[in-house]
Amino acid sequence: MTISLVIADDHPIYREGLARSLADQQGFAVLGQAADAAGAVDLARRTQPDVVLLDISMPGGGLAALREIAGTEPAPAIAMLTASEEDADIVEALKSGARGYILKGIGARELVDIVRELAAGRSYLSPSLAMKVLDAMHKPPVAPQASPIDDLTRREEDILRLVAEGQSNKEVARKLDLQEKTVKHYMTTILQKLQARNRVEAALMARDHWRGD
Repeated sequence: MTISLVIADDHPIYREGLARSLADQQGFAVLGQAADAAGAVDLARRTQPDVVLLDISMPGGGLAALREIAGTEPAPAIAMLTASEEDADIVEALKSGARGYILKGIGARELVDIVRELAAGRSYLSPSLAMKVLDAMHKPPVAPQASPIDDLTRREEDILRLVAEGQSNKEVARKLDLQEKTVKHYMTTILQKLQARNRVEAALMARDHWRGD
């Protein structure tokens, strides 16, 4: 059985050397090479290889290519072949469908064995990364930072939303059926709670906080 591959890496000397090393092995066929994410996705879709080896840092992003290729039918076995040992890269790759995460610097003979394992449906993770992955995946989620805007009363929030829209105290008062001096009093309290120097700064804080609303 011949194992077909696509290799994507933006360093031509490394990529071509890797392709030559694998193509020289009995039972291996390199169907194509790509230098960026778009090329990798296109090649994988056109050639339908058994295994795809992707670098993370190539133009367009190896992780973006991974997600695209993992969504094709039939999906190949995909492995990241990279120098990155960043926890976030490793975890994201595994969550996005990578069956392997291989560090560059690995010997050709060992890589051949790993590719055979991947083609057979098994997974591979560089041994030095195993503990890092376990630690990263079991870290408690980081709680979102509390915003002083969350401490505003409902009335204060209503006023700040209108101020963030560029309305004056008089316009806010008319809209909420309040006295203008009452709005001014509320604004003083709002500025103190937000530790904002003026209404413009408070408005900017509000727009940033409610951007997705």
